Amino acid sequence: MTIRIYDTAARKKRVFHPQDPARVTMYVCGPTVYNYAHIGNARPPIVFDVLRRLLMRVYGEDAVIYARNITDIEDKIIKASVETGEPIETITKKFAQIYNADTAALNVLAPGIEPWATDHVGEMIEMIEKLVRKRYAYVGKEGVWFSVNSMPDYGKLSGRKLEDNEAGARVAVDEDKLDPADFALWKFAKEGEPEDAIWDSPWGRGRPGWHIECSAMAAKHLGKTIDIHGGGIDLQFPHHENEIAQSECAHGEIMANYWMHNGFLDMGGEKMSKSLGNVVLVHELLKQWHGEVLRFAMLSGHYRAPLDWTEDLLKQAKTTLDRIYGALRRVWDAEGGEVDDRGVFDALCDDLNTPEALASLSRIAGEANMAADKGDTDAMATARANLLDAGEMLGLLTLTPKAWEQGGDDDGNDRINGLVQARIDARAAKDWAEADRIRDQLAAEGIEIMDGAGGSTWRRI
Repeated sequence: MTIRIYDTAARKKRVFHPQDPARVTMYVCGPTVYNYAHIGNARPPIVFDVLRRLLMRVYGEDAVIYARNITDIEDKIIKASVETGEPIETITKKFAQIYNADTAALNVLAPGIEPWATDHVGEMIEMIEKLVRKRYAYVGKEGVWFSVNSMPDYGKLSGRKLEDNEAGARVAVDEDKLDPADFALWKFAKEGEPEDAIWDSPWGRGRPGWHIECSAMAAKHLGKTIDIHGGGIDLQFPHHENEIAQSECAHGEIMANYWMHNGFLDMGGEKMSKSLGNVVLVHELLKQWHGEVLRFAMLSGHYRAPLDWTEDLLKQAKTTLDRIYGALRRVWDAEGGEVDDRGVFDALCDDLNTPEALASLSRIAGEANMAADKGDTDAMATARANLLDAGEMLGLLTLTPKAWEQGGDDDGNDRINGLVQARIDARAAKDWAEADRIRDQLAAEGIEIMDGAGGSTWRRI
């Protein structure tokens, strides 16, 4: 039962050994809540949800401590507040709620710990004080800065040379810094900034820098050294690099034993990003596609590789899920089987090889169909157990086959059920013309009626 994951810091796959198998710690950078999340933002929560499910399978549900933060104070949030006139808290609570609802629709388990940055400003100030005291940071006219030259191995995660770091910095280069690559730990308040974005500190009124937020929250809730730190590849530098610098210089310990990063989503050959204006919002996609379709599409590529997000990818995901749910429907009543297939589990243990895991899921669906064709009730029960077990690990097959095929239990289904019953009554009365009329009406609406020995049911096509 060996889990191997690619450690960005080591630049190779490593066998996963938690510090304490009874307390496996994992921190994943969460959203900055000022707007809707785009589908590229959804890749980290889905990827690391699969990893979390795997770790819970191996070490136990209660043993995995999973934290995903909410960044509710940052320059973009302040800008949104100034532009709209809404209080920061109103904006952040609204979009945090939307984000959590959207990720729940993608079958992402709610984090065990969800720290909000504004609840941890005290811990951030304490960490900054320690860095200043240990001479890793200094006070300037515009704020408190971390001195990258004070850390001999700064850049070890990304492999960047110090002279290359300016290009990736999120803070402006100005005369207040000793080195262009120095980054903000605390930003002094500027004239005209909203009062709800300002806190008192030993150095002056202002707000924390972005990077110090995650360092402080991870240390408070998970410890000075955590097992796994995850996020998108865009966070490798500067965010995660700077987290390492702050945390390790403050605590004198390694921040994380394993660093994991997922690749970008591409749209038409370009990285999906708000700055490029080529984003597709999760909120809008969920109006067109079931969350499991989006999740399946996301898992169809290996998490470390770029994934080309297209309409064809979503159509293929929907078609495949329809086939798998169809197989599950055929063995749904064959309960009592025991899981005997490790294909999905073994694939996930190999650095979350979700393409291979989905191939195993499709194979199990094929076995379910063969068992149903033969009427082998024992094999059908085993296939059902294997399908549901594989689905649980991947966060798929969470609906009954009937609910999936009928598009969920919405109000419109009552009308369709009434028409199907009317057709059944017409057939019983041998009113074939009326039965055919109802069938044709439903077919025009994209509804297929399926007649069988157990009666008539329907599905959306």
